[in-house]
Amino acid sequence: MQDEQLRTLVAVADEGTFEAAARRLTITPSAVSQRIRALEMAVGAVVVQRSSPVRPTEVGQVLLRLGRQRMALEEEALAELGLRPGGVDALAVAVNADSLATWFEDVLHMAAGWPDIALHLRVEDQAHSSALLRSGAVVAAITSDPVAVQGCSVIQLGTMRYLPLCAPQLRERYRRGRTVDLAAMPMVRFNERDDLQDELLRARGVRATGALHEVPSSEAFAAAVAAGLGWGMLPVAQVRRRIDEGELVRVVRDHVADVPLHWQAWRLRTASLEQLSGAVVTASRRALSHVRPSVRVEG
Repeated sequence: MQDEQLRTLVAVADEGTFEAAARRLTITPSAVSQRIRALEMAVGAVVVQRSSPVRPTEVGQVLLRLGRQRMALEEEALAELGLRPGGVDALAVAVNADSLATWFEDVLHMAAGWPDIALHLRVEDQAHSSALLRSGAVVAAITSDPVAVQGCSVIQLGTMRYLPLCAPQLRERYRRGRTVDLAAMPMVRFNERDDLQDELLRARGVRATGALHEVPSSEAFAAAVAAGLGWGMLPVAQVRRRIDEGELVRVVRDHVADVPLHWQAWRLRTASLEQLSGAVVTASRRALSHVRPSVRVEG
């Protein structure tokens, strides 16, 4: 397989159509189609679904990751040779919303001093972000999955602690003696992938019958719970002040959720990715519950 074929696959995956990829590569849509067909003939498999937008197949995802890695190494080599003056490395990274709203802010402060690196952040739940690594859409991800994606290394970062919290007036409204009516109390979740609230209900054998609200923003989620919209699982690091000031109280006292976080990144590292990885590890050790650092590599 040729480099130009892999570059074309990357452009098609990024742009979503053959026409947009052609504009990016300054070639014709017919040339894009010919390169993709040649790549498919070389590997003996279909590499993209001709849908709208175009999507890589499983085989295409493997080749997409290879293409991005080759391009990254080429860019780094050109920079070292002085053939790419003033260039900027773009790093696509998946970060879960709660990390982005809390401890990952320290990474952003460090990255502000890197004039030659541009961060392209993708917000994705920590339980699902490893899929973006497999597809080649990102070079690194914060994930709860301790099993390394093929071709990636894993570093344990620590854990984020979540508590079931609500506004004091909401707890009083649903108080039943020394407990609360969890079934009837309205609940807030981040989106359909947010399972932290359901885990608490399952542990207590409760089936929720109250209103279910969705608020897909970490900051707005905390504000909604503090406003009394419903109860929800919130990261302690984000709402410690609200807890201390009595703005938020525990719904139940004997439940916590500790979510482990890991940093998965391409094993084929560039200097820019190494710099970002170092910043992520440094920031996580300041903010998250400590673990013994360990690194695992797959494939």
